[in-house]
Amino acid sequence: MLKLFNKIKNKKIELLNASINNLIETFQKSNIEEWSYIFGSKKEIIKRNLIAGIFRGVGIGIGVTIITAVLVIILQKIVTLNIPIIGEYIADIVEIVQKSR
Repeated sequence: MLKLFNKIKNKKIELLNASINNLIETFQKSNIEEWSYIFGSKKEIIKRNLIAGIFRGVGIGIGVTIITAVLVIILQKIVTLNIPIIGEYIADIVEIVQKSR
């Protein structure tokens, strides 16, 4: 009877160890430790948000500059086609942009 009790006890311990290992793996995959650190530290939250905001602002600035440059180049090409009404209007826009440089 004692052997049977020990066997059941060992099975339960093995099952418990397997469950604990599974839980540890799940926590490691979901970065619970990092999240708890972030939520626990207000300085860390401020630092991450500040850095993210700076990079978003720089990215938006670079993106708008590139898109504007491409549009100006396209408008200049359209002006060279000498389309009567559109060409004059676009020439005025290109001239305004070039003066503002």
